Amino acid sequence: MSRPAGGGRTPLWRDRTFGTYWVAQSLSAAGDSFAYLAVPLLVLQATGSITQMGLLTAVAGAASVAAGIFGGVLVDRYDRRTLMIVADVARLVLYGLVPLAWLAGPQVWLLFVVLPICEAAGMVFQVAAVTAVRNLVDRDRITEANGRLQATYAAAAVLGPLLAGVVSARFGPATAIAVNAASFALSAAGLRMIRLRPAQPDGTAPVRRERPLAEFLAGARFLWRQPVLRSLTVLLSVFIFLTYGFTDVLVYHVKHDLGGSDRTVGTVLGLAALGTVVGALLVAPLRRRRGFGVTWISAHCVCGLALAGVGLATTVPTVTVLTAVYLCCLSVGGICSMSLRQEITPDHLLGRVTSAFWSTHYALGPAGAVALTWAAARYGVPTVALVAGTGCLLVAVGGLFSPIRRAGAEPRRSPVAIPVGEAG
Repeated sequence: MSRPAGGGRTPLWRDRTFGTYWVAQSLSAAGDSFAYLAVPLLVLQATGSITQMGLLTAVAGAASVAAGIFGGVLVDRYDRRTLMIVADVARLVLYGLVPLAWLAGPQVWLLFVVLPICEAAGMVFQVAAVTAVRNLVDRDRITEANGRLQATYAAAAVLGPLLAGVVSARFGPATAIAVNAASFALSAAGLRMIRLRPAQPDGTAPVRRERPLAEFLAGARFLWRQPVLRSLTVLLSVFIFLTYGFTDVLVYHVKHDLGGSDRTVGTVLGLAALGTVVGALLVAPLRRRRGFGVTWISAHCVCGLALAGVGLATTVPTVTVLTAVYLCCLSVGGICSMSLRQEITPDHLLGRVTSAFWSTHYALGPAGAVALTWAAARYGVPTVALVAGTGCLLVAVGGLFSPIRRAGAEPRRSPVAIPVGEAG
């Protein structure tokens, strides 16, 4: 645990519990990056259709949103570590079915079964993982912990797509998915080795359990009543509509428009992931110096410019650099938003507030993925990227006219009182 030690505290990298969690999730992230590339390649290889890629992304996204509605209730009711292990084991089994089925030839229908279930399990895992940070480190180290976790995830993701591109080119995308399946076994094993801190009393009334929907709505009400969180939810819902299908469009652009191979796509995604590493390392000092509002708005402004540039780029190196800039700023904005929720939400509501945020945030994502990929096939990537990038700029402008602009570096807990009936 991170505890005061004389004049200072134990560095996070020397904290055994946090370090074990850190390593386990980094290995899982490395495996995830295989599926991140392999699934679109598998669909494109079997169907040659970017629209099919977008449809699969949409179906999986819808399952994730549906799982998010009750994922927070599960996380606040049951042991968070156990839920994460169960989600890992489920994804190990399901993703493992794909390469086995592919031995008999392309089975695209199976992806429409497996991927939504895995995304639903992944949503529960993500909600639990976000809330677990509160039980790993002290409150004033949450942004630092998130930054370190995200930086390491991204560092693992740099190597992942590079290797996935090589594996996909040599052995096929189905084999790359098998590597992803194995990564969940490593993550589950690491999680079994740690224990989370018990929740600290926050002065609220005793928790009273209610119906799952009522408990979910308690988290949604807290989210809506906190001005900064409400503004973030609305603006990020628009942002996710515009960007949810970005990976599919990027893969299509590199392969179809620029004539790249599977290995080229893996190289682009792997090198671009360095941007996520940089963003994760920069977010804590940026937020301390510039404040939450300036950091978040600036990050999304640059995201819009980079996204528009990706569509207009005519060379693979330019696409790689612009994608890296996009991912860097996406990392900065995402970690800022996640850290703020963790800081100002009571622990007994954190799972439900997180799931309410993500369910609302991602609700428009599936429709956006279908729209973005359909438009890219019909009107071309440059037009779609320009429109999406302009929309992201408008999201940043919206932040200037919301409570986000006035949010400081260390937002205080919302003064909203949660009645006993809503605390469950």
